[in-house]
Amino acid sequence: MPTRRPPWPLKPELPYLTFPSPQGHGEGRGYLVTPVPLEGKAPVVLVIHENRGLNPYIKDVARRLAKAGFVAFAPDALHPAGGYPGNDDEGRALQRNLDRGKIEQDFIAAAKFLHDHELSSGKLGAVGFCFGGYVVNMLAAVLPDILDAGVPFYGTPAAPEIRDQVKGPLLVQLAELDKQVNASWPEYEATLKKNGAAYTMHLYPGANHGFHNDSTGRYDKEQAELAWERTLAFFQKHLA
Repeated sequence: MPTRRPPWPLKPELPYLTFPSPQGHGEGRGYLVTPVPLEGKAPVVLVIHENRGLNPYIKDVARRLAKAGFVAFAPDALHPAGGYPGNDDEGRALQRNLDRGKIEQDFIAAAKFLHDHELSSGKLGAVGFCFGGYVVNMLAAVLPDILDAGVPFYGTPAAPEIRDQVKGPLLVQLAELDKQVNASWPEYEATLKKNGAAYTMHLYPGANHGFHNDSTGRYDKEQAELAWERTLAFFQKHLA
C-alpha cells in the first residue's frame, strides 16, 4: 500500500496551513513545524501567542518543540486582519480590534484541527503565554477530553462558568512579580482542587510577567530555561 503524503507543502520555506473555523472568523492560519526526520506520527502541541500575533518569538517556540520531537502548530489570531504586521505594537493594536469571542473560537478550531491532523499521534498538548496562557486554560475547560496536557505561562483562568470542567493535567507557570495574574490563582486553584483536576504550579522568584519571552526586557534567562525544561518534561510525560 503506498504511503500517504500530506496534501499540503511541508517545505521549510512554506510551513503554513489554513484550517476551518466556522464559529470563529471562518478560516484560521498557522505555522507548522515538524521534527526532522519525522517517521510516522508524533504528539502534537498547539503554541498560542501573546496578545500581539504570531511574532518571531512564538515561531521560535514552535521550532524548539519540533526539535524536541513534537509536531508544533502556532496559529495567528491576526490572520483575519492580514496576519502579524511585523511589529508587536501594531500587532497588539490589531488584536484589540478583533472580536475576542471569535478569536477564542479560532483557537478551539485550531486545537481540534491539530488533534485530528494526519501527522498527529492523537495526543494533544498546548502551551501559551500571557493571552495564550489564558487560552490554554480556556481550552482545558472546553476541550477536557482531547487536551492531554496544558502549560499556561502567566495566564488567567477560564471564565468561572466553565472552569469546573477542567480535568488537567496542567503545568501552571507563574512569575512572582506578576501581581495581576497571580491574584487570580488562589480562586482557580481552589476550583482545581475541588474538582480533583491534576495540576502543578511553579512560581518563579524575581520574575516578571513575560519572563520567557527572550525578545523583551522582561526576559529572565535562568528562570526561562528552567520553565522550558519543565515544559518539555511535562509534555514528554503526558504525550508520549
